[in-house]
Amino acid sequence: PEFPGSVSLRTRKFLTNRVLGRKQFVVDVFHPGQAVISKDQIKEMIVKKYSVKNAQTVVLFGFQTQYGGGQSSGFCLIYDNLATLKSIEPKFRQVRAGLETRVEKSRKQIKERKNRAKRVRSSEKAKILQKK
Repeated sequence: PEFPGSVSLRTRKFLTNRVLGRKQFVVDVFHPGQAVISKDQIKEMIVKKYSVKNAQTVVLFGFQTQYGGGQSSGFCLIYDNLATLKSIEPKFRQVRAGLETRVEKSRKQIKERKNRAKRVRSSEKAKILQKK
């Protein structure tokens, strides 16, 4: 029923996760005759469909295009508020969403800290690893 140029969404495995304060589901994106649809466009469609107040609370990830094209599927999380998202969501996804800034560390710094931690035990080790 899809026409070339039209984009539609279908959600499945919808679950309201009260413990983590979010709605989670699989998103199927139908885009026949088109290249992959950007996550920003998909996010806009989901915000409209589920009438989300803050678009920043929508997290999309794990999208893969089906062989032959025309359909992609991935995962979506809609958090109840930004504070819940910041406490639960992994840092790398917060960086992708523009909520966090990536800490630039050189490879050498990371290795030196690891090797310093090898030489000490217990509370001293925790102190060394805590310094960032």
